[in-house]
Amino acid sequence: MARLVFDIETSALPLEQFDEAQQEYLFRECEKIADETARATRHAEIHRQFNLWPLTAQVVCIGMLNADTSRGQVLFTAADYDDAADEAGPVEFMACVDEVELLTAFWDVAKHYETIVTFNGRGFDVPFIYLRSALLNVPISRKDWLGYRFQTEPHCDLAEQLTFYNVSGRDGAARRFTMDFYCKAFGIESPKSQGVTGSDVNTLMAEGRYRDIAEYCLRDVKATVLLYHIWKERLAGVK
Repeated sequence: MARLVFDIETSALPLEQFDEAQQEYLFRECEKIADETARATRHAEIHRQFNLWPLTAQVVCIGMLNADTSRGQVLFTAADYDDAADEAGPVEFMACVDEVELLTAFWDVAKHYETIVTFNGRGFDVPFIYLRSALLNVPISRKDWLGYRFQTEPHCDLAEQLTFYNVSGRDGAARRFTMDFYCKAFGIESPKSQGVTGSDVNTLMAEGRYRDIAEYCLRDVKATVLLYHIWKERLAGVK
Protein backbone atom coordinates (compact mmCIF):
# COMPACT_ATOMS: atom_id res chain seq x y z
CA MET A 1 0.00 0.00 0.00
CA ALA A 2 1.51 3.30 -1.12
CA ARG A 3 1.86 5.81 1.72
CA LEU A 4 2.50 9.50 1.18
CA VAL A 5 4.21 11.43 3.97
CA PHE A 6 3.84 15.18 3.67
CA ASP A 7 4.18 18.47 5.51
CA ILE A 8 3.27 22.04 4.61
CA GLU A 9 4.77 25.45 5.32
CA THR A 10 2.58 28.54 5.46
CA SER A 11 3.16 32.28 5.30
CA ALA A 12 0.91 35.11 6.44
CA LEU A 13 -0.92 37.13 3.80
CA PRO A 14 -0.13 40.89 3.75
CA LEU A 15 -2.16 42.83 6.31
CA GLU A 16 -3.24 45.31 3.64
CA GLN A 17 -5.03 42.49 1.84
CA PHE A 18 -7.75 42.64 4.51
CA ASP A 19 -10.30 45.45 4.55
CA GLU A 20 -11.11 47.61 7.56
CA ALA A 21 -13.92 45.36 8.78
CA GLN A 22 -11.75 42.24 8.55
CA GLN A 23 -8.89 43.89 10.42
CA GLU A 24 -11.28 45.12 13.09
CA TYR A 25 -12.55 41.56 13.51
CA LEU A 26 -9.05 40.03 13.63
CA PHE A 27 -7.73 42.48 16.22
CA ARG A 28 -10.97 43.15 18.10
CA GLU A 29 -9.69 41.89 21.45
CA CYS A 30 -6.81 44.39 21.33
CA GLU A 31 -9.25 47.29 21.71
CA LYS A 32 -10.23 45.96 25.14
CA ILE A 33 -6.68 46.42 26.43
CA ALA A 34 -6.23 49.84 28.01
CA ASP A 35 -2.43 49.86 28.27
CA GLU A 36 -0.94 50.98 24.97
CA THR A 37 2.19 48.83 25.24
CA ALA A 38 0.23 45.72 26.20
CA ARG A 39 -2.21 46.43 23.36
CA ALA A 40 0.62 46.69 20.82
CA THR A 41 2.17 43.47 22.15
CA ARG A 42 -1.11 41.59 21.80
CA HIS A 43 -1.60 43.02 18.30
CA ALA A 44 1.81 41.67 17.28
CA GLU A 45 1.01 38.28 18.83
CA ILE A 46 -2.22 37.98 16.84
CA HIS A 47 -0.43 39.05 13.67
CA ARG A 48 2.12 36.27 14.18
CA GLN A 49 -0.76 33.80 14.43
CA PHE A 50 -1.87 34.63 10.89
CA ASN A 51 0.35 31.77 9.70
CA LEU A 52 -1.93 29.28 11.48
CA TRP A 53 -5.18 30.19 9.74
CA PRO A 54 -6.02 29.38 6.11
CA LEU A 55 -8.08 32.56 5.75
CA THR A 56 -5.10 34.73 6.72
CA ALA A 57 -2.18 32.74 5.28
CA GLN A 58 -1.16 30.82 2.20
CA VAL A 59 0.63 27.54 1.54
CA VAL A 60 4.13 28.30 0.31
CA CYS A 61 5.70 24.84 0.42
CA ILE A 62 4.65 21.18 0.50
CA GLY A 63 7.20 18.42 1.02
CA MET A 64 6.25 14.87 0.01
CA LEU A 65 7.98 11.51 0.34
CA ASN A 66 6.97 7.93 -0.33
CA ALA A 67 7.17 6.28 3.10
CA ASP A 68 8.78 3.13 1.67
CA THR A 69 11.14 4.46 -1.01
CA SER A 70 11.91 7.96 0.41
CA ARG A 71 11.56 9.29 -3.11
CA GLY A 72 9.51 12.41 -3.49
CA GLN A 73 9.09 16.04 -4.33
CA VAL A 74 9.16 19.43 -2.67
CA LEU A 75 6.85 22.06 -4.16
CA PHE A 76 7.47 25.68 -3.23
CA THR A 77 6.26 29.06 -4.43
CA ALA A 78 8.97 31.26 -5.89
CA ALA A 79 7.94 33.38 -8.85
CA ASP A 80 11.50 34.53 -9.57
CA TYR A 81 13.34 31.30 -8.75
CA ASP A 82 15.86 30.40 -11.47
CA ASP A 83 15.39 26.63 -11.64
CA ALA A 84 11.85 25.43 -12.42
CA ALA A 85 12.81 21.91 -11.39
CA ASP A 86 15.87 20.72 -9.54
CA GLU A 87 16.33 17.04 -8.82
CA ALA A 88 18.71 16.28 -5.99
CA GLY A 89 19.00 12.52 -5.64
CA PRO A 90 15.65 10.90 -4.95
CA VAL A 91 13.90 14.21 -4.24
CA GLU A 92 12.87 16.79 -6.84
CA PHE A 93 12.56 20.45 -5.90
CA MET A 94 9.94 22.18 -8.03
CA ALA A 95 9.34 25.93 -7.96
CA CYS A 96 5.77 27.06 -8.59
CA VAL A 97 4.73 30.53 -9.72
CA ASP A 98 1.92 30.76 -7.18
CA GLU A 99 -0.15 28.88 -4.62
CA VAL A 100 -2.67 27.69 -7.22
CA GLU A 101 0.04 25.91 -9.20
CA LEU A 102 1.50 24.46 -5.99
CA LEU A 103 -1.82 23.06 -4.73
CA THR A 104 -2.77 21.74 -8.16
CA ALA A 105 0.53 19.86 -8.38
CA PHE A 106 0.05 18.48 -4.88
CA TRP A 107 -3.42 17.10 -5.53
CA ASP A 108 -2.18 15.52 -8.74
CA VAL A 109 0.39 13.57 -6.70
CA ALA A 110 -1.97 12.81 -3.81
CA LYS A 111 -4.51 10.98 -5.96
CA HIS A 112 -1.97 8.21 -6.59
CA TYR A 113 -1.63 7.33 -2.89
CA GLU A 114 -3.99 5.24 -0.81
CA THR A 115 -2.77 6.40 2.61
CA ILE A 116 -1.10 9.50 4.05
CA VAL A 117 1.14 9.96 7.09
CA THR A 118 1.49 13.30 8.89
CA PHE A 119 2.45 14.82 12.20
CA ASN A 120 -0.57 16.85 13.35
CA GLY A 121 -1.99 16.71 9.85
CA ARG A 122 -5.51 16.19 11.15
CA GLY A 123 -5.32 19.33 13.24
CA PHE A 124 -3.41 21.56 10.84
CA ASP A 125 -2.04 20.49 7.44
CA VAL A 126 -5.13 18.76 6.03
CA PRO A 127 -7.82 21.31 7.00
CA PHE A 128 -5.44 24.08 5.92
CA ILE A 129 -4.91 22.72 2.40
CA TYR A 130 -8.59 21.79 2.09
CA LEU A 131 -9.68 25.35 2.84
CA ARG A 132 -6.94 27.01 0.77
CA SER A 133 -7.84 24.78 -2.18
CA ALA A 134 -11.52 25.68 -1.79
CA LEU A 135 -10.76 29.40 -1.54
CA LEU A 136 -8.68 29.24 -4.73
CA ASN A 137 -11.06 26.85 -6.52
CA VAL A 138 -8.38 24.17 -6.87
CA PRO A 139 -9.98 20.70 -7.28
CA ILE A 140 -9.31 18.40 -4.31
CA SER A 141 -8.52 14.84 -5.40
CA ARG A 142 -8.79 13.28 -1.92
CA LYS A 143 -11.60 14.36 0.41
CA ASP A 144 -11.40 11.50 2.91
CA TRP A 145 -8.44 12.52 5.05
CA LEU A 146 -10.56 13.90 7.92
CA GLY A 147 -12.75 10.83 8.28
CA TYR A 148 -13.07 8.57 11.30
CA ARG A 149 -10.47 9.74 13.81
CA PHE A 150 -9.71 6.43 15.53
CA GLN A 151 -8.03 4.68 12.63
CA THR A 152 -4.79 4.94 10.71
CA GLU A 153 -6.18 4.57 7.19
CA PRO A 154 -6.39 6.51 5.04
CA HIS A 155 -4.70 8.98 7.41
CA CYS A 156 -2.10 8.07 10.02
CA ASP A 157 -1.51 11.16 12.14
CA LEU A 158 1.50 10.48 14.34
CA ALA A 159 0.55 13.24 16.77
CA GLU A 160 -2.62 11.25 17.43
CA GLN A 161 -0.84 7.90 17.59
CA LEU A 162 1.92 8.96 19.97
CA THR A 163 -0.64 10.38 22.40
CA PHE A 164 -2.98 7.39 21.93
CA TYR A 165 -5.65 9.83 20.79
CA ASN A 166 -5.01 12.15 23.73
CA VAL A 167 -5.90 9.41 26.18
CA SER A 168 -4.37 11.15 29.19
CA GLY A 169 -5.00 14.82 28.42
CA ARG A 170 -2.45 17.61 28.62
CA ASP A 171 -0.50 16.43 31.65
CA GLY A 172 -0.71 12.63 31.68
CA ALA A 173 1.75 9.95 30.60
CA ALA A 174 0.75 10.31 26.96
CA ARG A 175 0.78 14.09 26.87
CA ARG A 176 1.60 15.62 23.53
CA PHE A 177 5.07 16.93 22.72
CA THR A 178 6.42 18.85 19.74
CA MET A 179 7.89 17.12 16.71
CA ASP A 180 11.30 18.45 17.76
CA PHE A 181 10.94 16.84 21.20
CA TYR A 182 9.78 13.48 19.80
CA CYS A 183 12.67 13.42 17.34
CA LYS A 184 15.27 14.05 20.03
CA ALA A 185 13.68 11.48 22.35
CA PHE A 186 13.71 8.78 19.66
CA GLY A 187 17.21 9.61 18.42
CA ILE A 188 16.13 11.25 15.15
CA GLU A 189 17.83 14.41 13.91
CA SER A 190 15.43 17.27 14.52
CA PRO A 191 14.28 19.30 11.49
CA LYS A 192 15.19 22.38 13.52
CA SER A 193 18.79 21.28 14.02
CA GLN A 194 20.02 23.62 11.28
CA GLY A 195 18.55 26.71 12.89
CA VAL A 196 15.38 27.15 10.81
CA THR A 197 11.88 26.76 12.24
CA GLY A 198 8.36 27.26 10.96
CA SER A 199 8.22 30.66 12.63
CA ASP A 200 11.01 31.83 10.28
CA VAL A 201 9.01 31.27 7.10
CA ASN A 202 7.60 34.81 6.86
CA THR A 203 11.08 36.28 7.14
CA LEU A 204 12.56 33.80 4.68
CA MET A 205 9.80 34.59 2.17
CA ALA A 206 10.44 38.32 2.51
CA GLU A 207 14.15 37.71 1.91
CA GLY A 208 13.51 35.54 -1.13
CA ARG A 209 15.09 32.48 0.52
CA TYR A 210 12.62 30.07 -1.03
CA ARG A 211 15.01 27.14 -1.27
CA ASP A 212 15.79 27.43 2.46
CA ILE A 213 12.08 27.01 3.18
CA ALA A 214 11.96 23.98 0.88
CA GLU A 215 14.99 22.39 2.53
CA TYR A 216 13.49 22.90 5.99
CA CYS A 217 10.18 21.40 4.88
CA LEU A 218 11.99 18.37 3.46
CA ARG A 219 13.81 17.86 6.78
CA ASP A 220 10.40 17.88 8.48
CA VAL A 221 9.10 15.21 6.12
CA LYS A 222 12.21 13.05 6.44
CA ALA A 223 11.91 13.16 10.23
CA THR A 224 8.23 12.23 9.96
CA VAL A 225 9.13 9.21 7.81
CA LEU A 226 11.63 7.99 10.40
CA LEU A 227 9.19 8.59 13.25
CA TYR A 228 6.51 6.72 11.32
CA HIS A 229 8.71 3.64 10.89
CA ILE A 230 9.52 3.65 14.62
CA TRP A 231 5.83 3.89 15.47
CA LYS A 232 4.95 1.15 12.97
CA GLU A 233 7.61 -1.25 14.28
CA ARG A 234 7.14 -0.64 18.01
CA LEU A 235 3.66 0.77 18.70
CA ALA A 236 1.27 0.05 15.85
CA GLY A 237 -1.62 -2.07 17.05
CA VAL A 238 -1.56 -0.82 20.65
CA LYS A 239 -5.16 -0.41 21.88
